[in-house]
Amino acid sequence: MSNKTCRIVVALAAWLAATPALALLPIQHWQSKSGARVYFVESRDLPMLDVSVDFAAGSAYDTRAKSGLAAMTLNMLKLGAGGLSEDDIARRMADVGAQFGARMDNDRAGVTLRTLTSRDELKQALDVLARVLQRPEFPAAALEREKTRTIGAIKEADTKPETLLERSLYSLAYGDHPYALRGAGEAATVATLTRENLQDFYRRYYTADRAVVAIIGNLGRAEAEAVADQLTDGLARTGVPDSIPEVPSLKQAERRVIAHPASQSHIAIVAPGIRRGDPDYFPLFVGNYILGGGGFASRMLEEVRQKRGLAYSAYSYFLPLQQRGPFVIGLQTRRDQAGEALAVARATLRDFVAKGPTADELKRAKENLAGGFALRIDNNRKIHEYLGVIGFYRLPLTYLDDFVPNVEKVTLAEIRDAFARRIDPDLMVTVVVGADEAALGGAR
Repeated sequence: MSNKTCRIVVALAAWLAATPALALLPIQHWQSKSGARVYFVESRDLPMLDVSVDFAAGSAYDTRAKSGLAAMTLNMLKLGAGGLSEDDIARRMADVGAQFGARMDNDRAGVTLRTLTSRDELKQALDVLARVLQRPEFPAAALEREKTRTIGAIKEADTKPETLLERSLYSLAYGDHPYALRGAGEAATVATLTRENLQDFYRRYYTADRAVVAIIGNLGRAEAEAVADQLTDGLARTGVPDSIPEVPSLKQAERRVIAHPASQSHIAIVAPGIRRGDPDYFPLFVGNYILGGGGFASRMLEEVRQKRGLAYSAYSYFLPLQQRGPFVIGLQTRRDQAGEALAVARATLRDFVAKGPTADELKRAKENLAGGFALRIDNNRKIHEYLGVIGFYRLPLTYLDDFVPNVEKVTLAEIRDAFARRIDPDLMVTVVVGADEAALGGAR
């Protein structure tokens, strides 16, 4: 850690401790003229701007017949827009030292930009980004090339145990729900995508009323408003509502064993978990840190690795989404130890759900989470990530200010109650890649 980063961390920690009533990162929020929601943090320390525009256009808006359409649409935005070729776009960004990126998950798809805020550099970078967002051309030749590249990448990924594990666990846990769809799509469905498919998806989902703009950097409020307007004024407004259905609860436990020559067995135990903004979030978050999210401080790693040497790592996490994202327990172990490792992981979960953590475990978890919070927001890039999440999921503007207090007020009873209500160890799906049924024995 650099001296500068150390000073930032110490200062943030001191600020959190000394001024709990003062907003740590005052987030300004408004709706642009186009109808987009805008979230802004003014930061004058560096002559930089981080801006993103996210849309409710993630892989859950695909269909099974056109799986991969959301990802391909996002990828193609930068490959020709507003009269600029993909080489023109790349060159103009490089000329001003701007960093252009894209991100996508089940719920959202968006683009990101990091640029200097000096006049000429900022003007050129924003001009290119506005063209990419508002006037994509989806050139046919580039689409065919990207389809070929994507199909090759999918086929290669499908030979890897971690890909087989993820695909199977989402399929079992989510069934016919769109969260079961693979982000990159399937080789067969990607092959059928047409330029018209991409244009239709863009027109339906890349609209101002589905857009969230997150901005942090060396700008004032008026300048930030101008940036948001420039990036979204040319977007249509369709009024198409979000269409991700609720996630149904599992009706029965299932197990899938997939043959693979890997020397290690890859294991995951999964069930639908929680949504963003769920009232149980902090009890489950703190509890999961104790169960499997705290590395060497977690029970899962203690039981599976430290006591028995069955795996190098063992972990658990909640992934909140617009609807209930997965709760996952994962580990890798030798093929001949897969049954024992799976049994230990299940027993550890069952014991935790039944009894909850100890008072000492909770005390140490709170200390670690509160003490490490400053590292979560020690630079603009990290803050910008949070800003995008807060905006997209409509979390409270005081989310970052309230984070440590919300962690510190979690009680043992709240953790026990939340896990007992939300996690049933006997109603989860299990996927094992790289072992056979005989090696697993009676482990379910």
